[in-house]
Amino acid sequence: MKVSIKSDYACRAIEALALHHPNLHPLCIEEIARRRHIPPNYLVQILLELKRNGLIQSRRGKTGGYLLAQSPRQITVGEYSGIKGFRDVYGRLAVEFHGDQEATDILELVRYANVHTQKPLTKDELRFIAKYPDEARQLMTMRPLEKP
Repeated sequence: MKVSIKSDYACRAIEALALHHPNLHPLCIEEIARRRHIPPNYLVQILLELKRNGLIQSRRGKTGGYLLAQSPRQITVGEYSGIKGFRDVYGRLAVEFHGDQEATDILELVRYANVHTQKPLTKDELRFIAKYPDEARQLMTMRPLEKP
């Protein structure tokens, strides 16, 4: 699976904050950028988006910076790149969802299929799962017939 540079940098930033946890002193942008090799100007935009999504919190002032909003054990990569990144991938395949719940349901099936196949899914497989989620679910949960 290809990951956008923005998602990669976001994951790196969260990783820096996770490794800093449970320290209650926030990390400044420059320190996060230095630790994870992220351009500071680009990191500002990413941190704002992570904050909007409730994954991190910020503190103002001379000793201000960023901290995780919750324990690192409760954050998965999918929370940042999940639905948003997933919708972007499907948008490039000309597939649109009728809301976040439908996208979340399809994302769950795609994740299951990825685990099942142990390889990236093809565009046709992604389109099939989006168009026929019930059939895809049945196919992925079928067991082979036992030999007589």
